[in-house]
Amino acid sequence: MEISSTGNGTADAASSDAKHCDPVECVKSEAAEEPGAKKPRAMTAEERRAELKSKIGSLKKKPADFDPRSVACWEDGERVPFLFLCLAFDMISNESGRIVITDIVCNMLRTIIKTTPDDLVAAVYLSANRVAPAHEGVEMGIGDASIIKALAEACGGKEAHIKNQYKEKGDLGLVAKVSRSSQSMMRKPAALTVAKVFDTFRIIAKESGKDSQEKKKKHIKSLLVAATDCEPQYLIRLLQAKLRIGYAEQTLLAALGQAALYTENHAKPPPHVSSPLEEAAKIVKQVYSVIPVYDKIIAALLRDGIWNLTKTCSFTIGIPVGPMLAKPTKGVSEIIEKFQNMVYTCEYKYDGERAQIHYMEDGSVEIYSRNAERNTGKYPDVASQYRYEMECFERRPVYILLKL
Repeated sequence: MEISSTGNGTADAASSDAKHCDPVECVKSEAAEEPGAKKPRAMTAEERRAELKSKIGSLKKKPADFDPRSVACWEDGERVPFLFLCLAFDMISNESGRIVITDIVCNMLRTIIKTTPDDLVAAVYLSANRVAPAHEGVEMGIGDASIIKALAEACGGKEAHIKNQYKEKGDLGLVAKVSRSSQSMMRKPAALTVAKVFDTFRIIAKESGKDSQEKKKKHIKSLLVAATDCEPQYLIRLLQAKLRIGYAEQTLLAALGQAALYTENHAKPPPHVSSPLEEAAKIVKQVYSVIPVYDKIIAALLRDGIWNLTKTCSFTIGIPVGPMLAKPTKGVSEIIEKFQNMVYTCEYKYDGERAQIHYMEDGSVEIYSRNAERNTGKYPDVASQYRYEMECFERRPVYILLKL
């Protein structure tokens, strides 16, 4: 097992790579050099990419047999290459078995934890095809038209040609991959990193006001110009929120729990746990349903370990909990049979919207939908009424589930 170090989220795009060597152009340094010794030749970008592609197959190993060092071609502390994430996505897209996919994601996350834990938050958000927690309401706000314009400019092509290829292939990501691979450049920009891509996505999502679409297009173009191999394909798919690799967020959560378990050695499983891997996956899923914020969960995992996660990450006023999902039945008899010898309650199902109301410490009220969307402005009368009623009672933070 490995020991992981702690990390806190991401930095701004302008400074995210400033503190770290570029993963493609950086020369591996020696701990100590003898006087007169020849310095090792720096690997070219093509050589580094070839090395990574030759090693990426190791991610398919069973986690118990996997060594993160066997695939990492960057030094500890260096920013994780975006190509590493894209190659993992490509591998996942060619698999159909849930267990194999979970193993690949688990080993991918373990490699990042081992080398550059600061990049884990960015990698997980990108793997979930998100840029922020759902309740923050941060979205890219990019349409296909803007992406096509940026792609045409980055590749030196015409929009009409890009549109025709999109219509033919049905996947703008594949169009981007083919377009970029056929273009040569005099001077290639620095290689993309996971942190750089994620931070740029956050900037794109926050652009607003006059000329915001033009600014977003320029950010996308800068990423595409620097992209190589299969990176353009997944850049475009991430921008479209259509990753198309065939795995659900629940698989990502399970893999995150297992990766945390494999990379920590400061705590043993509780005595009652018979299957640590299954329990670790269950814990992360449970915690995510209560506090669906990867920043907080990952920070707690790296700092305190998987077995303390339920203690260090719990319900927080202002962060909506995940809704309980109902399972449809074919009839009343199925319900009676399923709950034999059990005490249960039944209630009428009303039409309407399920709401979650949070009464904050400052006396304000927030209303969230079942999808964690902030709907306070949609129901001002409900917010006002609950604020009044709560002020009549003891002033303390509370949340209420309500059907509107």
